[in-house]
Amino acid sequence: MVATPKSRSKAKPAPQDKPPLQARLRVWAKRLALGVVGYFGVLILLFSLVPPPINLYQISESWRLGGISKQWVSWEAIAPVMGRSVVAAEDANFCQHWGFDLTAIRAAVDGGGQRGGSTLTQQVVKNVLLWQQRSYIRKALEALLTPVIELVWSKQRILEVYLNVAEFDEGVFGVQAAARHYFGVDADALSALQAARLAAVLPNPKERSASKPTAFIRKRTAAIISGAETIAVDGRAACFQLRD
Repeated sequence: MVATPKSRSKAKPAPQDKPPLQARLRVWAKRLALGVVGYFGVLILLFSLVPPPINLYQISESWRLGGISKQWVSWEAIAPVMGRSVVAAEDANFCQHWGFDLTAIRAAVDGGGQRGGSTLTQQVVKNVLLWQQRSYIRKALEALLTPVIELVWSKQRILEVYLNVAEFDEGVFGVQAAARHYFGVDADALSALQAARLAAVLPNPKERSASKPTAFIRKRTAAIISGAETIAVDGRAACFQLRD
């Protein structure tokens, strides 16, 4: 009789210790960071080519008001003087900075916060990618995303998006809707005075009116007209002004 070797019992693998909680948290934090970077990266690339859809603030205003007025128009369908007027009013050094205007920021600090220091690029980031309520998280994301927008988008694209998402009256978003709302014309037919009036209501369109201008709005309008003429000849509109 041939003896058969006894079957060896398979050794059970030794249980592996779970990584400590701190290590697991680091892994998930990295995954979350990569997810956030990927999310915003895709949006920035996408919106460099196609119009951004309705944003969070517009959704909330549409729900509150029962509807909003907005219509996207291309850069070619906007009067050149409108772009110059908004730059003169909101960000005169638009063509000379990379997303942050340090001179404006210092002026805002020196003025005790009475005037804003946000550039048009920062406002685009807030309006298109983030939310309106102030918080440290929003400001941190805004600071991170602003240079990326400047790197990926042209200055003309930044201004085009801004003009299409900015609020010009309660529930009225974008220069086309604003031109029709206030003056009954399309955005490409705006005069220098009308463009300056629209720019003058920024950044407080709920408290200012382009059709019923106060003494402050009239004074601001005159300053914007002068500023738009100045940047047209001194080179500060060269990064976006391709036609007139």
